[in-house]
Amino acid sequence: MRTGIALVVLCVSLSACSGFNKVQKSKDYEYKLKMANEYYAKKKYNFAQQLYEELFPIYKGTDRFEELYYNFAFCSYNLGDYMSAENLFKSFVEVFPNSKHAEEMDYMRAYTFYKQSPKVELDQTNTTKTMGFMQTFINTHPGSPRNKEASEIIDKCRQKMELKELKSAELYFNVGQYKAAAIAYANLINNFPDSDKNDQYKLQVIRSYFEYASLSIEDKKEERFEQVITEYHDFVDRFPESKLMKDAEKYFSESQNYIKNLKNEQTKKAA
Repeated sequence: MRTGIALVVLCVSLSACSGFNKVQKSKDYEYKLKMANEYYAKKKYNFAQQLYEELFPIYKGTDRFEELYYNFAFCSYNLGDYMSAENLFKSFVEVFPNSKHAEEMDYMRAYTFYKQSPKVELDQTNTTKTMGFMQTFINTHPGSPRNKEASEIIDKCRQKMELKELKSAELYFNVGQYKAAAIAYANLINNFPDSDKNDQYKLQVIRSYFEYASLSIEDKKEERFEQVITEYHDFVDRFPESKLMKDAEKYFSESQNYIKNLKNEQTKKAA
Protein backbone atom coordinates (compact mmCIF):
# COMPACT_ATOMS: atom_id res chain seq x y z
CA MET A 1 0.00 0.00 0.00
CA ARG A 2 2.77 2.40 1.00
CA THR A 3 4.75 1.44 -2.09
CA GLY A 4 1.74 2.28 -4.26
CA ILE A 5 1.35 5.71 -2.65
CA ALA A 6 5.06 6.39 -3.08
CA LEU A 7 4.82 5.52 -6.77
CA VAL A 8 1.85 7.85 -7.24
CA VAL A 9 3.74 10.70 -5.52
CA LEU A 10 6.82 10.01 -7.67
CA CYS A 11 4.76 10.03 -10.86
CA VAL A 12 3.08 13.32 -9.92
CA SER A 13 6.48 14.86 -9.10
CA LEU A 14 7.99 13.70 -12.38
CA SER A 15 4.99 14.99 -14.28
CA ALA A 16 5.26 18.38 -12.57
CA CYS A 17 8.97 18.59 -13.34
CA SER A 18 8.35 17.57 -16.93
CA GLY A 19 5.71 20.29 -17.30
CA PHE A 20 8.01 22.87 -15.73
CA ASN A 21 10.88 21.91 -18.05
CA LYS A 22 8.65 22.56 -21.07
CA VAL A 23 7.72 25.98 -19.70
CA GLN A 24 11.34 26.78 -18.94
CA LYS A 25 12.44 25.93 -22.49
CA SER A 26 9.73 28.07 -24.05
CA LYS A 27 10.76 31.24 -25.93
CA ASP A 28 7.29 32.71 -25.49
CA TYR A 29 8.02 35.16 -22.68
CA GLU A 30 4.41 36.16 -22.13
CA TYR A 31 3.49 32.52 -21.66
CA LYS A 32 6.49 32.04 -19.39
CA LEU A 33 5.44 35.00 -17.23
CA LYS A 34 1.88 33.74 -17.11
CA MET A 35 3.08 30.33 -15.92
CA ALA A 36 5.44 31.91 -13.37
CA ASN A 37 2.47 33.79 -11.92
CA GLU A 38 0.41 30.60 -11.87
CA TYR A 39 3.16 28.70 -10.06
CA TYR A 40 3.38 31.58 -7.61
CA ALA A 41 -0.38 31.56 -7.01
CA LYS A 42 -0.23 27.81 -6.39
CA LYS A 43 2.65 28.35 -3.90
CA LYS A 44 5.08 26.45 -6.09
CA TYR A 45 7.66 29.09 -5.27
CA ASN A 46 10.70 27.15 -6.44
CA PHE A 47 9.35 26.90 -9.99
CA ALA A 48 8.10 30.48 -9.97
CA GLN A 49 11.42 31.77 -8.69
CA GLN A 50 13.41 30.13 -11.48
CA LEU A 51 11.12 31.53 -14.16
CA TYR A 52 11.09 35.04 -12.69
CA GLU A 53 14.87 35.05 -12.53
CA GLU A 54 15.09 34.11 -16.21
CA LEU A 55 12.58 36.83 -17.09
CA PHE A 56 14.40 39.61 -15.22
CA PRO A 57 16.44 40.88 -18.18
CA ILE A 58 13.43 40.52 -20.49
CA TYR A 59 11.01 42.69 -18.52
CA LYS A 60 13.44 45.05 -16.79
CA GLY A 61 12.42 48.62 -17.59
CA THR A 62 8.87 47.64 -18.57
CA ASP A 63 5.63 48.23 -16.69
CA ARG A 64 5.53 44.49 -15.89
CA PHE A 65 8.82 44.50 -14.02
CA GLU A 66 7.53 45.85 -10.70
CA GLU A 67 5.06 43.02 -10.05
CA LEU A 68 7.59 40.47 -11.31
CA TYR A 69 10.17 41.83 -8.85
CA TYR A 70 7.58 41.85 -6.05
CA ASN A 71 6.70 38.19 -6.57
CA PHE A 72 10.34 37.22 -7.02
CA ALA A 73 11.25 38.75 -3.65
CA PHE A 74 8.43 36.88 -1.92
CA CYS A 75 9.54 33.61 -3.53
CA SER A 76 12.79 33.84 -1.57
CA TYR A 77 10.89 34.74 1.59
CA ASN A 78 8.37 31.91 1.23
CA LEU A 79 11.17 29.44 0.55
CA GLY A 80 12.81 30.45 3.82
CA ASP A 81 15.82 32.14 2.20
CA TYR A 82 15.56 35.19 4.44
CA MET A 83 19.01 36.60 3.65
CA SER A 84 18.18 36.79 -0.06
CA ALA A 85 14.69 38.05 0.70
CA GLU A 86 16.07 40.86 2.87
CA ASN A 87 18.31 42.02 0.05
CA LEU A 88 15.46 41.83 -2.49
CA PHE A 89 13.00 43.73 -0.28
CA LYS A 90 15.64 46.42 0.26
CA SER A 91 16.42 46.62 -3.46
CA PHE A 92 12.72 46.80 -4.35
CA VAL A 93 12.27 49.94 -2.23
CA GLU A 94 15.36 51.48 -3.83
CA VAL A 95 14.20 50.68 -7.36
CA PHE A 96 10.50 51.49 -6.81
CA PRO A 97 10.39 54.10 -3.99
CA ASN A 98 6.94 55.32 -5.07
CA SER A 99 5.40 51.87 -5.50
CA LYS A 100 2.16 50.97 -3.74
CA HIS A 101 4.17 48.07 -2.32
CA ALA A 102 7.08 50.19 -1.02
CA GLU A 103 5.83 50.40 2.57
CA GLU A 104 5.09 46.68 2.69
CA MET A 105 8.51 45.81 1.31
CA ASP A 106 10.18 48.16 3.79
CA TYR A 107 8.39 46.35 6.59
CA MET A 108 9.20 42.92 5.19
CA ARG A 109 12.87 43.79 5.09
CA ALA A 110 12.76 44.37 8.86
CA TYR A 111 10.66 41.24 9.31
CA THR A 112 13.26 39.01 7.62
CA PHE A 113 15.66 39.82 10.46
CA TYR A 114 12.96 38.82 12.94
CA LYS A 115 12.56 35.50 11.13
CA GLN A 116 16.31 34.96 11.53
CA SER A 117 16.31 35.80 15.24
CA PRO A 118 17.66 32.62 16.90
CA LYS A 119 17.12 30.86 20.23
CA VAL A 120 17.96 32.86 23.35
CA GLU A 121 21.22 30.96 23.92
CA LEU A 122 22.69 31.96 20.53
CA ASP A 123 24.14 35.20 19.18
CA GLN A 124 21.41 37.85 19.01
CA THR A 125 22.78 40.06 16.22
CA ASN A 126 19.65 39.57 14.12
CA THR A 127 17.45 40.31 17.13
CA THR A 128 19.25 43.62 17.60
CA LYS A 129 18.91 44.36 13.88
CA THR A 130 15.20 43.56 14.05
CA MET A 131 14.66 46.16 16.76
CA GLY A 132 16.66 48.75 14.83
CA PHE A 133 14.93 48.20 11.51
CA MET A 134 11.46 47.98 13.05
CA GLN A 135 12.02 51.27 14.88
CA THR A 136 13.28 52.84 11.65
CA PHE A 137 10.12 51.60 9.90
CA ILE A 138 7.92 53.18 12.60
CA ASN A 139 9.81 56.46 12.32
CA THR A 140 9.68 56.44 8.52
CA HIS A 141 5.99 55.44 8.29
CA PRO A 142 4.33 57.11 11.31
CA GLY A 143 0.80 56.45 10.06
CA SER A 144 1.26 52.84 8.98
CA PRO A 145 -1.21 50.21 10.25
CA ARG A 146 1.81 47.90 10.54
CA ASN A 147 3.30 50.00 13.34
CA LYS A 148 1.32 48.17 16.02
CA GLU A 149 2.81 44.84 14.97
CA ALA A 150 6.25 46.45 14.59
CA SER A 151 6.05 47.73 18.18
CA GLU A 152 4.97 44.30 19.44
CA ILE A 153 7.91 42.68 17.65
CA ILE A 154 10.30 45.21 19.20
CA ASP A 155 8.89 44.30 22.63
CA LYS A 156 9.33 40.57 21.95
CA CYS A 157 12.92 41.12 20.84
CA ARG A 158 13.65 43.23 23.89
CA GLN A 159 12.26 40.47 26.11
CA LYS A 160 14.50 37.95 24.36
CA MET A 161 17.55 40.17 24.86
CA GLU A 162 16.62 40.62 28.52
CA LEU A 163 16.23 36.88 28.98
CA LYS A 164 19.63 36.24 27.39
CA GLU A 165 21.30 38.68 29.80
CA LEU A 166 19.37 37.18 32.71
CA LYS A 167 20.60 33.68 31.87
CA SER A 168 24.15 35.00 31.77
CA ALA A 169 23.74 36.64 35.20
CA GLU A 170 22.20 33.45 36.60
CA LEU A 171 25.09 31.41 35.26
CA TYR A 172 27.64 33.65 36.98
CA PHE A 173 25.72 33.30 40.25
CA ASN A 174 25.27 29.53 39.97
CA VAL A 175 28.99 28.91 39.39
CA GLY A 176 29.95 31.13 42.33
CA GLN A 177 31.28 34.14 40.41
CA TYR A 178 29.36 36.49 42.66
CA LYS A 179 31.01 39.79 41.79
CA ALA A 180 30.46 39.13 38.07
CA ALA A 181 26.86 38.15 38.86
CA ALA A 182 26.27 41.40 40.77
CA ILE A 183 27.59 43.43 37.85
CA ALA A 184 25.51 41.41 35.36
CA TYR A 185 22.29 41.92 37.35
CA ALA A 186 23.05 45.65 37.68
CA ASN A 187 23.56 45.82 33.90
CA LEU A 188 20.15 44.21 33.42
CA ILE A 189 18.55 47.10 35.33
CA ASN A 190 20.51 49.67 33.33
CA ASN A 191 19.86 48.03 29.97
CA PHE A 192 16.16 47.33 30.58
CA PRO A 193 14.95 50.19 32.82
CA ASP A 194 11.29 49.50 32.02
CA SER A 195 11.39 45.83 33.01
CA ASP A 196 8.82 44.73 35.60
CA LYS A 197 11.49 42.44 37.08
CA ASN A 198 13.95 45.12 38.10
CA ASP A 199 13.28 44.75 41.83
CA GLN A 200 14.12 41.04 41.44
CA TYR A 201 17.35 41.94 39.64
CA LYS A 202 18.24 44.46 42.34
CA LEU A 203 17.66 41.88 45.06
CA GLN A 204 20.01 39.58 43.18
CA VAL A 205 22.61 42.36 43.10
CA ILE A 206 22.34 42.55 46.91
CA ARG A 207 22.43 38.79 47.29
CA SER A 208 25.43 38.45 44.96
CA TYR A 209 27.44 41.08 46.82
CA PHE A 210 26.45 39.44 50.12
CA GLU A 211 27.79 36.06 48.95
CA TYR A 212 30.88 37.76 47.55
CA ALA A 213 31.53 39.47 50.90
CA SER A 214 30.91 36.28 52.87
CA LEU A 215 33.58 34.41 50.93
CA SER A 216 36.13 37.23 51.02
CA ILE A 217 39.31 37.32 53.05
CA GLU A 218 39.01 39.00 56.45
CA ASP A 219 40.73 42.24 55.34
CA LYS A 220 38.12 42.76 52.58
CA LYS A 221 34.94 41.69 54.36
CA GLU A 222 33.99 44.98 56.01
CA GLU A 223 34.37 46.94 52.79
CA ARG A 224 32.33 44.39 50.85
CA PHE A 225 29.53 44.12 53.38
CA GLU A 226 29.35 47.92 53.21
CA GLN A 227 28.67 47.45 49.49
CA VAL A 228 25.69 45.23 50.38
CA ILE A 229 24.32 47.96 52.65
CA THR A 230 24.78 50.58 49.91
CA GLU A 231 22.89 48.39 47.43
CA TYR A 232 20.15 47.86 50.02
CA HIS A 233 19.62 51.61 50.44
CA ASP A 234 19.45 51.95 46.64
CA PHE A 235 16.85 49.16 46.58
CA VAL A 236 14.71 51.03 49.14
CA ASP A 237 14.96 54.27 47.14
CA ARG A 238 14.06 52.63 43.83
CA PHE A 239 11.50 50.07 44.92
CA PRO A 240 9.83 51.25 48.13
CA GLU A 241 6.67 49.21 47.42
CA SER A 242 8.42 46.00 46.38
CA LYS A 243 7.15 42.72 47.75
CA LEU A 244 10.79 41.69 48.06
CA MET A 245 11.58 44.30 50.69
CA LYS A 246 11.76 41.76 53.55
CA ASP A 247 14.29 39.69 51.61
CA ALA A 248 16.41 42.76 51.02
CA GLU A 249 16.15 43.71 54.71
CA LYS A 250 17.46 40.26 55.70
CA TYR A 251 20.71 40.81 53.76
CA PHE A 252 20.94 44.35 55.14
CA SER A 253 20.57 43.18 58.75
CA GLU A 254 23.00 40.30 58.33
CA SER A 255 25.54 42.61 56.74
CA GLN A 256 25.24 45.07 59.61
CA ASN A 257 25.75 42.22 62.07
CA TYR A 258 28.80 40.98 60.18
CA ILE A 259 30.34 44.47 60.25
CA LYS A 260 29.52 44.87 63.96
CA ASN A 261 31.10 41.51 64.78
CA LEU A 262 34.15 42.29 62.67
CA LYS A 263 34.66 45.58 64.48
CA ASN A 264 34.27 43.85 67.86
CA GLU A 265 36.90 41.32 66.87
CA GLN A 266 39.22 44.10 65.73
CA THR A 267 38.70 45.93 69.05
CA LYS A 268 39.53 42.75 71.02
CA LYS A 269 42.68 42.18 69.00
CA ALA A 270 43.76 45.79 69.49
CA ALA A 271 43.24 45.48 73.26
